[in-house]
Amino acid sequence: MDDYVIRLWHRVGKIRAISALAVLLAGLVGGLVIANRQTQHDASRTPVSVDAAAMPFSSSSATPSVSRSPFTLDEADALAKAKDAASDASAQAKAADDEARRKAEEAASRANQRTSAPPPTNSAPKYPVPSSCNVYSGNKKIGCAVLVGYGFGLDQMPCLEKLWDRESHWNASAANKSSGAYGIPQALPGSKMATVGADWKTNPETQIRWGLNYIKGKYKTPCGAWSHSQSTGWY
Repeated sequence: MDDYVIRLWHRVGKIRAISALAVLLAGLVGGLVIANRQTQHDASRTPVSVDAAAMPFSSSSATPSVSRSPFTLDEADALAKAKDAASDASAQAKAADDEARRKAEEAASRANQRTSAPPPTNSAPKYPVPSSCNVYSGNKKIGCAVLVGYGFGLDQMPCLEKLWDRESHWNASAANKSSGAYGIPQALPGSKMATVGADWKTNPETQIRWGLNYIKGKYKTPCGAWSHSQSTGWY
């Protein structure tokens, strides 16, 4: 996030530089116009010989009628362009500044949310706790016995049951053809389970032991693994 904000502020800095250059150009053109007018004013004060008969007079006054624009066309055009450039650059700088501030605030808000969010809990959710492993049958009963033998409480069994219901329905032959995951815990690849026993392809207890070793090392508890699976879809 910090790198992104730095790059964003660098971009705003360039636009501000363009705005400052445009304002400087406007000032320079304005200065030239003022200097030119001052020169013309000084020249107008220099005494000259004027043929009164050649000067136009108004019908109501004996004073010659002289009309002159305060700027030449070139001066007025240059000043207008400089003002437009300064205005455009200033507007771009403000828009970029507002956008950078908005994005920085959003990034900071997301960072604060991540920081303030409570860490995933490994405690057991409020599922009904089985009275014993005898409430289960088949591979789930084997899994419950291995779970208790690993030092976990029965309150972790509902999480393990839900986790492996999602992964394989507790089927020791379950195979994911697309990923290559295999067995009750869906080890990837299945051959990893050979570290527990050579019968990893067919023995549910071997698969369960490997799966609980994996869970204990990475998520501490089955409920920790189940919590992660709920939020991401995998464990």
